[in-house]
Amino acid sequence: MNAAEKAHSIEVASKIASTITLFKRYFPDAKADLRPWASDRDTLQLVDPDSIDLSFNFPGVNRSIPSRCVLVQIRFSDRVMIGIETAGFGYQGKQWTLSTVAGWEITGVLLPPTEFATNLKQFCRDLFALYSC
Repeated sequence: MNAAEKAHSIEVASKIASTITLFKRYFPDAKADLRPWASDRDTLQLVDPDSIDLSFNFPGVNRSIPSRCVLVQIRFSDRVMIGIETAGFGYQGKQWTLSTVAGWEITGVLLPPTEFATNLKQFCRDLFALYSC
């Protein structure tokens, strides 16, 4: 579910803001979008109501970051964080995915550079620490 719609308490809003700060620590050029999903009925049927979803857009052309957008889905079950799903998108669509549930492997047709992948994995580890508090 869109992060903007999940910020119904100070605690959740604070953690969403901290998520953005953590991402920007590793990727300072990123612009956060708290509403990555369209609000039409078909899209909303596919959205996990127990997740916090946000995306980060990268302006301009940057060879070290091949994806123009990274979607981050923080997954919960019974209010406990169970994992993170991330995906990179470019002009041709989805390029890669990283799932902390599926062994922390980055898979896809156009994998990000090693430094980007390392920073993304560290961001995910930081999120586990943030949401386990």
